[in-house]
Amino acid sequence: QVQLVESGGGLVQPGGSLRLSCAASGRIFSIYDMGWYRHAAGKQRELVATITNEYSTNYADSVKGRFTISRDNAKNTVNLQMNNLKPEDTAVYYCNAQGKTTRNSNWNAWGQGTQVTVSS
Repeated sequence: QVQLVESGGGLVQPGGSLRLSCAASGRIFSIYDMGWYRHAAGKQRELVATITNEYSTNYADSVKGRFTISRDNAKNTVNLQMNNLKPEDTAVYYCNAQGKTTRNSNWNAWGQGTQVTVSS
């Protein structure tokens, strides 16, 4: 009932930047937390950054000072600006959001994932 569509991944050299975007659509009445997670080969999925509907943010220690999460509540979008990328940032990045539908049901949705590769 709620879909998340991501965009913006790709290949970038170390020290470069990328911007990921995620748009939510469907029977959305409200969105609470939105966030980004990543899954690197051979590792468990980990939290990258989250943002509440009141714009409070939380970051993994490994990305603090380099990544910035933002959201546009009017457009139901969340973005992740990634600067000074490192090879260890290589992973599939997933968007996540939670909220309520127009029928007052809770939902928790994931995007399809977008590949970020940091390599020279």
